[in-house]
Amino acid sequence: MGPYRIIGRLGAGGMGTVHAGVAADGTRVAVKVIHPQQAQEPEFRARFRREVELSSRVTGPYLVPLLAADTDAETPWLATPYVPGPTLNEHVAARGALATAGTLYTLAAATAQALATVHAVGVVHRDVKPQNVILTPSGPRVLDFGIAHAADSTSVTRTGVMTGTPGWISPEQYRTGATGPEGDMFAWGALVAYAATGRMPFGTGAPDVVAFRVMSGEPDLEGVPGPLRGVVERALAKEPGDRPSAAEAAQECWELLASQATQVVSADALPTQAGNMVEALWDIPPGDDPTWHVPRSSSRKRRLGMLVVAAAVVGALAGGVVALMPGDAGDGGQPASATPSSSAGTDGKAKQRQAANADSASAQSWAEARTAQGEGEHDVARGVLHDQGVLAQELSEGVDFTPGTVRFHQPRREVYLSYRLTSDEQGTMYAETEIARSMCETLRDVVLRVHPNLPYRTYVMVREGTDQDPQVTWQDDFVTNTQCRSAADNDTSPSSGTDQDSGAVQGWTPDEQGLGQAMIPSTDRDEIRVADHAARTIIQRTNGMRPTLGTDRVLGNAELKVGFDPGNSAMYVWSDYGTWNQKQVGTWAAMTAGEACRALVNQRDLAGDAWPYTRYAVAVIGGNHYLMIRWGKATTLADCPA
Repeated sequence: MGPYRIIGRLGAGGMGTVHAGVAADGTRVAVKVIHPQQAQEPEFRARFRREVELSSRVTGPYLVPLLAADTDAETPWLATPYVPGPTLNEHVAARGALATAGTLYTLAAATAQALATVHAVGVVHRDVKPQNVILTPSGPRVLDFGIAHAADSTSVTRTGVMTGTPGWISPEQYRTGATGPEGDMFAWGALVAYAATGRMPFGTGAPDVVAFRVMSGEPDLEGVPGPLRGVVERALAKEPGDRPSAAEAAQECWELLASQATQVVSADALPTQAGNMVEALWDIPPGDDPTWHVPRSSSRKRRLGMLVVAAAVVGALAGGVVALMPGDAGDGGQPASATPSSSAGTDGKAKQRQAANADSASAQSWAEARTAQGEGEHDVARGVLHDQGVLAQELSEGVDFTPGTVRFHQPRREVYLSYRLTSDEQGTMYAETEIARSMCETLRDVVLRVHPNLPYRTYVMVREGTDQDPQVTWQDDFVTNTQCRSAADNDTSPSSGTDQDSGAVQGWTPDEQGLGQAMIPSTDRDEIRVADHAARTIIQRTNGMRPTLGTDRVLGNAELKVGFDPGNSAMYVWSDYGTWNQKQVGTWAAMTAGEACRALVNQRDLAGDAWPYTRYAVAVIGGNHYLMIRWGKATTLADCPA
């Protein structure tokens, strides 16, 4: 890839794959390669060019520099130095808050200095959060400029698309969509508080609940050391003008770090430079750093460098990091049978619960499956278990997920994953959807790209319990399911009446960003009127279905809400009533999808092209998670679910 030899795989996500690479002089690099299907989208390629251009502007001691890139290649890519170490998020999850004041002050000073460097060249990061800070052996590094933008460009407004992650978004961005250096500093204050306490300063929960606390509540800073608390409090001020600049915060934190250094280092050995202070006070144990086995240039054999990487993926493409999986860059690719389907999920539709026909996986086929044999299958097993382990750490409170074993049934061409899961109904739906999505993505990457000669094409999830027999809960064809859409995404059984595939055909899938945007109160009269009418109708019909939904409680606007995502021309309807089971949620979502669709069509008939909303999505939220149930395109009344 460019001047770099690809010798392994570090991780993957929705945007692309990050590979381990080596330069001619032996320098280890991380090469971020965009998925081919996304490279075909002009808008995505334009965003990638912007990322590269902005990243090339930014250099500094606490940033990860861009080494090289090719945005015009058939498969675009960029390369950065390989940076070992856990993310701040991974470290806190495994070991709790930063243990020493010196380490905490180092983190605060270095990350503030990184943002000062970014802001000085006219760039705004816009996604400062623990997942984007790596704790390297030599100090913190800030990464991921995938959504950065030039400070002098048009800001994102209420009619744009909200970027960022709930809990790390500033009050002004929630209110108006405005982003800027001040928003980065708000997120920096939350980041330092999280590092000091192990808690998010505005708590956890549904996105709209967190947004409300950010806009009107006070942060929980109990446990932030007194000397540091003042600058963190100012950074978390509700008004942007009341926050310190990144340069001011960095200077204050460097002074605190110097004061800390005098307490732990003798006067004659006191560091005189910031970098030396970091070396003297940084106290993060280095993670395991893999040995990168470089294949000979004349060999096309796949050679094994199969050590698990305890490091973050530069570029933040994956929720975690997978084992190094060797493979020559020109030797992989998909087999002919892996031709992408125009409607992912039509032939390889995910099936929740064991299907009735004889060809479906079962407890018997699971019992017949064997453990991994050979290099390729061992690569697959390690990749699946690692990615599922990372997912287990990321799932929300109230979801206890433990991956089990990976088995292979070669005659049936199936890969099995066993697991244990404890949660309520909503948490189970959410967790199994994410488990399936993660397994599909891992298998597409490891089997189709790294080991295309393996015969497998279907993955199967098997839930185990203490007092019950193994139960097949999910199976899907990961070859034809090119987008790794889940059962909840693809539930198009004849009885469901869903038309969400129309949304997929149009290249749109509802997500957390759109849901967060819909939670911002609208000021548009037509939006308010349509949302109010739709909400009233849905609430009335929901309460009329109480016997079917298994509740005597009368629901209202507190539990059922409607909002708009202008950037994607979508209306969202969501419920945070968490006592329905899976079947009841499906029944409610089917009714709600029909009402949402009809509301949009009726308003378009009334207002014509002045009404921009043509899509709808129905979701349920609870705790720290959400699940999209139904979505589609509202063109005519005949298109709407009955």
